[in-house]
Amino acid sequence: MSPGKLAVILGLGVAAVLIIQSGDPLDTWYPVWRETGLLARAVVCLIAGASIFTLGWLHGFLFGPLELLRGPDDVGYIVENGRSKAQAANEVRRRRRTGDLPPVYPNGWYRVLDSHMLRRGEVRSVTVLGEQVAVFRGQDGEAYVVDAYCPHLGANLAVGGQVVGNCIECPFHGWQFRGTDGKCVKIPYAEKVPEFAKVRIWPSCELNGQVLVWFHCDGEDPQWLVPEQQEITTGEWVYRGRTEHFINAHIQEIPENAADIAHLGHLHTPAIVSGVDLRYTNSKTWEFLRHDWKVQWEPEAEPNKHCSQMLVKHALTVFGSTWHLLDVCVLARQVGPGVVFLLIEHSFLGRGVILQCVTPVEPLLQFVTHTIFYQSNIPPLVPKFILKAESIQFERDVMIWNNKKYISKPLLVKEDSAILKHRRWFSQFYSENSPRLQHQRNTLDF
Repeated sequence: MSPGKLAVILGLGVAAVLIIQSGDPLDTWYPVWRETGLLARAVVCLIAGASIFTLGWLHGFLFGPLELLRGPDDVGYIVENGRSKAQAANEVRRRRRTGDLPPVYPNGWYRVLDSHMLRRGEVRSVTVLGEQVAVFRGQDGEAYVVDAYCPHLGANLAVGGQVVGNCIECPFHGWQFRGTDGKCVKIPYAEKVPEFAKVRIWPSCELNGQVLVWFHCDGEDPQWLVPEQQEITTGEWVYRGRTEHFINAHIQEIPENAADIAHLGHLHTPAIVSGVDLRYTNSKTWEFLRHDWKVQWEPEAEPNKHCSQMLVKHALTVFGSTWHLLDVCVLARQVGPGVVFLLIEHSFLGRGVILQCVTPVEPLLQFVTHTIFYQSNIPPLVPKFILKAESIQFERDVMIWNNKKYISKPLLVKEDSAILKHRRWFSQFYSENSPRLQHQRNTLDF
């Protein structure tokens, strides 16, 4: 239970006690209330409390952001025979064959957290690309990302560390490291700070309401920038919600869906009301509702060869007739391996963007967020419905990704040609030294 709800309940309880007690101010002001029995007073208090709770829920439903935060075991697994979700997920992970995988960490920009999650003077611990990092906001308002472990004796700077000015202070011995360059500027008990005392910093940027870091296996500087969405910066488009999912697959599997045009006609044609469990999505109950898709994927040319575009045209058919009110055009522009701008445009329902960010946590564990910003003059229910619908379609893909094997040399037909084209395009994000998954042989050694 959230602190806010707990406070409301406690407040109502105290108010009820005060009201029920004889001799309170209400006895003087309202003779009718004084003559009311104890049971009737209790009923009135309960009705008032329920009304306040209902109004609060209704306000959140109509005007608050939609936030669907799924855990690693919540989506994409079939739970049978009395097993828990965690047991089902662990069994799939243990038994699944991974295939001949590409390198696990492509070079590029990755989201670490949303800007509103990091207040001035706050430190957050984040796992990204198999590393622990400390993300903190200095007193200058800038966000900084450094290695989590202090080079002195290995304390985690994000666990108990404090922000001092624009530095982060180690909770173990009080060493202070500057966010701009990682240099140690203070050791409380030492006469002099060694020149070589520093913590590794991660190149980072903050835009579109997100903090991102740059990764390159050879330590090279950023080779491109993530574009700024001007409507977010100016406030024309406002935050309307986000979803979070964990995907147990190689990172390349997720963007490759953009070029897998054929899967849309099979996996995503059943109506969203039929749910996400692929065993039941083709139920005859909802077969009168269908999604129709027209998709085209192409890589961009220089100087934006790190980008690609997918144009999606969606139509909803009801008993074979198209409902043009729900005709939606989406331009999905991928920038590097980890960021996608899903630009939504509708003649009646307005404009906005869903930022899809894929961040590797471990070699075969991806953290995927969808954050929607939409026109401020459009009722919040519209973008929240769009985000919910997108989440349902995405979770159908999750059920595939969490259980599939990566095929390095797939059996394709000519209609699948865009998949190989996408793999050639995506290969630019790998270098000779890009890390690969190391398998450990099972032995009987104890």
